[in-house]
Amino acid sequence: MSALIESTEHQPRVRTALTAALAAGPSHAYLFSGPRGSGKGAAARAFAAEIIASAAADPDDARRRAALDPSPHPDLVWLSRPSGSQHRVEEVRERVIRAVAFRPFEGGRRAFVLEAAELLRDESQNALLKTLEEPPPFAHLILLSSEPAALLETVASRCQPVDFVPLPAAAIEASLSGPPEEVAAAARLSGGDLALARLLLAEEGRLLREGAAELALPSQEDGPPAWRGLLDRASAAGEEAEATSRASLEAEREAGVKRSAREIADEAKRVGRRRRTEILDLGLALCAAWLRDLAAIASGAADLAFNRDRIDQLEQLASELPPDRARRGAELVQDTRRRLELNVSEELALEALGYRLDEELGGGA
Repeated sequence: MSALIESTEHQPRVRTALTAALAAGPSHAYLFSGPRGSGKGAAARAFAAEIIASAAADPDDARRRAALDPSPHPDLVWLSRPSGSQHRVEEVRERVIRAVAFRPFEGGRRAFVLEAAELLRDESQNALLKTLEEPPPFAHLILLSSEPAALLETVASRCQPVDFVPLPAAAIEASLSGPPEEVAAAARLSGGDLALARLLLAEEGRLLREGAAELALPSQEDGPPAWRGLLDRASAAGEEAEATSRASLEAEREAGVKRSAREIADEAKRVGRRRRTEILDLGLALCAAWLRDLAAIASGAADLAFNRDRIDQLEQLASELPPDRARRGAELVQDTRRRLELNVSEELALEALGYRLDEELGGGA
């Protein structure tokens, strides 16, 4: 059980719940929910390995094979995050709904893990209901989701909830490498998401942070507005994600997955749009964090700043800006994030934000 203990090092409530489940006999279905990067996948793999090992003739060997990534154990079925925007209905039906009826190949239990369960279509979720209601006694399903609200209530209610919390900043820092102050900033800005912290330490993340800081500065008359740079970076990220998804989908078609050229194009475009939206929202979140830091430093609370590697720059800017203006600026950014969730025009929303920030922050003390 060492892998389960290690994978839940920073999730004590999860560890307690899962070890108790193994001691009492695991339930037929679980929903692991929580933010990205909180360790759901590693915990699910370790938990599934324990379930399979508990009914195996050679528990140590079964546990070892089931814990590998990817796993060669025939009684562990793992549906990874899809290359497109949603799980394919055919794959869910074939690899889970139909396969769940087959008896274990080796021991006495089988485990089925579905990554990114929020990407299951309603059709797949409805088809999964019967499996969740009347599963064979040897089958155990584990759904992973960073957006559990996207699941049908009828699906979520038939699973035992296992809630993951964001990782503490200290745990994030310990998993990263780089200049200490930059690592500390990435850990705090990530909100407990290890994957996001790693992105912030990469070139793409550094550019986003610079753009977020520029957005909080008065616009320059001799150059494009800062919000345009943020929109361009989000568009570029979306185009890259679309191209990557299209290549993966085409490779799957060559391997035998039935998809038309139109389906591949549509799926790839959806993936690109989602990535564009994610990067745009991240850029705005970083801008709000920058303004929050300005307010904290202007109020004499520099130790609360997230951007630990840019304290000198923040202090210089904060000396010319009352904290209440910085706070109002952060509220304007957060309001724009909420507006974009309602599918308003991105360009118009960002242009309006640029004008409002100039008005709020450009007047000096």
